[in-house]
Amino acid sequence: MSHYLVRYRRSTGDLLQCKDLGSDRARALGQRFEDERVHKDDPDIEVVLLTASSLEALLRTHARYFKTVSQLAIELAGALPDIS
Repeated sequence: MSHYLVRYRRSTGDLLQCKDLGSDRARALGQRFEDERVHKDDPDIEVVLLTASSLEALLRTHARYFKTVSQLAIELAGALPDIS
């Protein structure tokens, strides 16, 4: 399993960083805490550490970080039953 450090701008939905930190959890947590410290005064920046078997798996399970609001809306609309 790999740990991915994700930095995300909440107001715009922009992915600012997605970095594969490898399998060392302690090192990955240290990186996350450092990134959170750097951005602690900016509530618009979200810093998360996600764990997945691959980047492809991460893209499926945490799509909100990697797709635009428009892309997510289109996918959601396609998944809903037609109620017309």
